[in-house]
Amino acid sequence: MYRFLLTPRWLGILALTLAAAAVMVLLGNWQLSRYQERAAINERIDETATLAPVPVDHVLPRPDGPAGTVGPATPAGAAWTRVTVTGRYDSTNVIMIRSRTVASRVGFEVLTPLRLADGSAVLVDRGWIPPAEGGGALARPEVPAVPSGEVTVVGRVHLSESKPDAVTRRDGRIETRRIAVPALARELPYPVYSAYLLLDEQTPAADPAFSAIPIRHENDWQNGGYVVQWWLFAAMALVGFCWAARREARGDLKDGDRDRLGQDRLDQPAPATPGG
Repeated sequence: MYRFLLTPRWLGILALTLAAAAVMVLLGNWQLSRYQERAAINERIDETATLAPVPVDHVLPRPDGPAGTVGPATPAGAAWTRVTVTGRYDSTNVIMIRSRTVASRVGFEVLTPLRLADGSAVLVDRGWIPPAEGGGALARPEVPAVPSGEVTVVGRVHLSESKPDAVTRRDGRIETRRIAVPALARELPYPVYSAYLLLDEQTPAADPAFSAIPIRHENDWQNGGYVVQWWLFAAMALVGFCWAARREARGDLKDGDRDRLGQDRLDQPAPATPGG
């Protein structure tokens, strides 16, 4: 009944079906790994939110190179850890990060190097401020002055953004689109930690003109949906092949094929009757 599956045509269909199903399963597995990675990030964000901060050099490798360089790479597991550090803000090297969106509004994030007692610095994202009135999204606003004297910062570790953008100086301030720490460090006269901090708390208190940078959770459910989608497609391909084979085996032919088969039978000579 199913010997037709050994014909070249059906063997080719089977090979194509299996190859397509295998590719879909692999795509589903890849999306599953992305789901697991993103879910782990979300769990870490939630877990570290309530933990007491630890000294920054307990989490981030200390930079010990020359001025304009970054320290050793930050371990991926250090992301979102709450740390505390004390130093003095460098008001001469304020960094403006343009075209950043908070609460559906485009403005600037303001990074300021915090100089530590050992001569190194860590970049602190002090928050978001809107552009200057009437000047469009790129109109540079007035930035609140940094506190004088020593400042103690509590913040969340944020890994350097991977896509650097051109770094320029305008009116004495550094400006760019991406927070790529190595590119920014080249503009600074001291070594810099390889990650930066999102400000949570500051002593003395931060200026109320700043809006806190929200920590966005990863969209892991999207990847989870893709996993189900690709695996369903693989199953549908196999079920479709089985359905087509079953249909073929039952002789469920197209109307044209059935008509031709009937005509062939009419053209055959009638069998001789016994005794005729």
